[in-house]
Amino acid sequence: MKNKLRLAIVGAGPAGIYAADILLKAERHFDVSIDLFDHLPAPYGLVRYGVAPDHPRIKGIITALREVLDRGDIRIFGNVRFGEDITLDDLKKHYNAVIFATGAVRDASLRIPGHDLDGSYGAADFVSWFDGHPDVPRTWPLEARQAAVIGNGNVALDVSRILAKHVEDLMPTEIPANVAAGLAASPITDVHVFGRRGPTSVKFTPLELRELGELRDVDMILYDEDFDYDDAARAAVAGNKQVFVIDKVLNQWRQREVGTASRRLHLHFFAKPLEIVDDGTGRVGAFRWERTAPDGEGGVVGTGEIRELPVQAVYRAVGYFGTPLPGIPFDKDFGVIPNHEGQVLIHDQETGDSRQMYGVYATGWIKRGPVGLIGHTKSDAMETIRHVINDLGNWWRPESPSEESVIEMLESRGIRYTDLDGWHRLDEHEKSLGAAEGRMRVKVVPRDEMVDLSRGEA
Repeated sequence: MKNKLRLAIVGAGPAGIYAADILLKAERHFDVSIDLFDHLPAPYGLVRYGVAPDHPRIKGIITALREVLDRGDIRIFGNVRFGEDITLDDLKKHYNAVIFATGAVRDASLRIPGHDLDGSYGAADFVSWFDGHPDVPRTWPLEARQAAVIGNGNVALDVSRILAKHVEDLMPTEIPANVAAGLAASPITDVHVFGRRGPTSVKFTPLELRELGELRDVDMILYDEDFDYDDAARAAVAGNKQVFVIDKVLNQWRQREVGTASRRLHLHFFAKPLEIVDDGTGRVGAFRWERTAPDGEGGVVGTGEIRELPVQAVYRAVGYFGTPLPGIPFDKDFGVIPNHEGQVLIHDQETGDSRQMYGVYATGWIKRGPVGLIGHTKSDAMETIRHVINDLGNWWRPESPSEESVIEMLESRGIRYTDLDGWHRLDEHEKSLGAAEGRMRVKVVPRDEMVDLSRGEA
């Protein structure tokens, strides 16, 4: 009898969907049946809930993911929480193997004094709010006139842009109504972005940076002291096309006339975060940093010069971090599942050795950390899938491998799961809400409403 692989994938974002697609297209000597599970009622993960709504080009990735799901050869079960609704033992009962593609959605910590003050926020939480994530509060305390954003990556730019942008210019996007109302009431006048190193060491992509300079009625403020380049910085500009473009964009902004806009976006470089200062009432009152200087080798050293700026809110955009999964090994230092090329490893505390956890795999950011773009996610999934195929001799031997048995299990537990047809229903509903306002879509935010619409119970 021909072998059949019943595979569960936990996480229906790009990493999980690519892994499913790559396996279905791979050369193999067995049949495949794949079920995708996600704790959210809708698929696409961080592409739906981690990319700013004014990024239609990046959202175009959804079109490619949609084509994979719409073939109909991958089942999807949304609104199913791993560790609560289903466990590792459940998966072993119904599948030969599982791939975890749960990403990294928490904020990496910035352990400086005052990081936990009222008005100090993780950027990931703010992104989830303005993207209409169903599991965050509907409102956001947008009360600050001056805000600091700590970080020099694309998430820092997204946060800064949404804070500084006039809400009218966001209305053509799929921004939820509650988010538009919150941003419309914001009294913000100044957003200050802080990076530890110099302009030639930023982690922005040129596309994201250019978009920042296209904001209507927002002045870009840069500081001449940050552009006194050393040899290492000049070499970076000359030797790296991306750095060259970023340097060109920043220097073009330095030539602009400023002083007429109602809002200002300041870029501060060579700034090492020291403290978020308490205003005396437990709230953010200022941001304090140490001025750094180039060390001649592309890094920076402290100068001992301390500066402080009054702000009423701080957004920490210093990276994402993975979340532990029940029954699965976790590296709490790096926020990933320990693995060798996607094969999950169990570490033996006594011997110090690691051994393979058969049947369990990882791909995407939970495998390698929150680095790299969509292209990395595909090559990452290929590596993991290669091992899934080659490990045939070590697959689990499930007692109830039929496709029907999974549905019976979920229904017997009263889990209101959503499926592909349900996503199509929700998708059409959101588009119809958008059409009524001359927009592409308006996201439905409450989880219960998403599930009701998906299940045809609204």
